[in-house]
Amino acid sequence: MTTPDAEQGGVAGDAQATPEDGAPRPEERLERAVRAAEQALIEYEIAVETFRVEIENFSRLHHQRLGPMYARLEELDAQIAEARAAQSGDPEDLRRAQELRARVLPMPSVEELFHGWMDSDGLFPEAVAMLTDQPVRPPQRVRPSEEARKLYRELARKAHPDLAQEDGERKRREEFITRVNTAYARGDEALLRELSEEWAAGPVPEERRPSPSEELYARLEWLAQRKELLTVVARELEESAIGSMLRLAPDDPDRLLEEIAEQLLADVAAREAELAALTGQA
Repeated sequence: MTTPDAEQGGVAGDAQATPEDGAPRPEERLERAVRAAEQALIEYEIAVETFRVEIENFSRLHHQRLGPMYARLEELDAQIAEARAAQSGDPEDLRRAQELRARVLPMPSVEELFHGWMDSDGLFPEAVAMLTDQPVRPPQRVRPSEEARKLYRELARKAHPDLAQEDGERKRREEFITRVNTAYARGDEALLRELSEEWAAGPVPEERRPSPSEELYARLEWLAQRKELLTVVARELEESAIGSMLRLAPDDPDRLLEEIAEQLLADVAAREAELAALTGQA
């Protein structure tokens, strides 16, 4: 890309900046377009991130101030349903009461509580050892097959880093031998065979470097794709429950929370009165 000085015409006598007829280089228009797209994307990213932070903060406040009220409403709904089911004995009322109670007290399964510690047969030996302060049993020793040993020896001889004449080739060999050692340590004969075929095929030839114009076009395409991705993120934020609430009062979200809290308090009072009437405590 050109510098700001070059964009404004450069210093006097800079004959290499433009062709002999004084016309700008073909890439200059692309460079200006890339710079403009980069600046626009930066501003858009700032706007999206700012909105995300606002939603996150509002969501935290919403949970802190209104979460207990929502929990109280769920508990009252479950108690009301249970009182109705106790009075009617109707299977549908019983089902409804069980459904609402499950929402209030979701019980995790044993597998969820011990995720990563047990399977259908019980606790893993490693978990038992850790819980009982016993030493963890080391993994079983892998004994590579004779064919795996043969493949490993051949690859080690052919791809050893000391056979490299250049630093780049040495690095390639070191990375390859690391993969070979890992496969051999696992006794993975199939992977060793694949690595042998890979080495026999030789290094991947370097690709032709793109021209300056191709690089600029690729940059513009990436910027456009990034803008599309951010647009999707912004839309999801706006259409989320908290985002929709925040858009109702963008200048005074605290007042919105107060209004919702007042409504929830009224709902709680109504549920409590309904429960009292059902249980004869009115």
